[in-house]
Amino acid sequence: MSKMLGYCLTLGTADAWTGFSQVAIVRLSETERAALAFFALNSLDPDQAERAAAASIKSAGMPCPPLLGGMDEARFWAADASRSELKAYVAAAYEALSPADQAAFIQHITRKEVAA
Repeated sequence: MSKMLGYCLTLGTADAWTGFSQVAIVRLSETERAALAFFALNSLDPDQAERAAAASIKSAGMPCPPLLGGMDEARFWAADASRSELKAYVAAAYEALSPADQAAFIQHITRKEVAA
């Protein structure tokens, strides 16, 4: 792995780093890869570390405000959101609803179509 890291630093290309990732999967344990990622992110300033981590997990970031209607923009954002983003925003949105809207939402998500 140390030789592979040297090659990547020398070449400095996206292909080289992709190769590093593939070799790391084979040669390093999950714990070792997590430690490498953790300490590499900690070597960056917080904003850069957050951007790198978000890019790695394909984070969608904050949803954009709806321009013409909420559902199209919400679905577009949700298609790119990470699992943790989806869970956070659905929980926050649900908590912001009135009790009547919360009940309607629960009814909507539990409704099942009955085959005739």
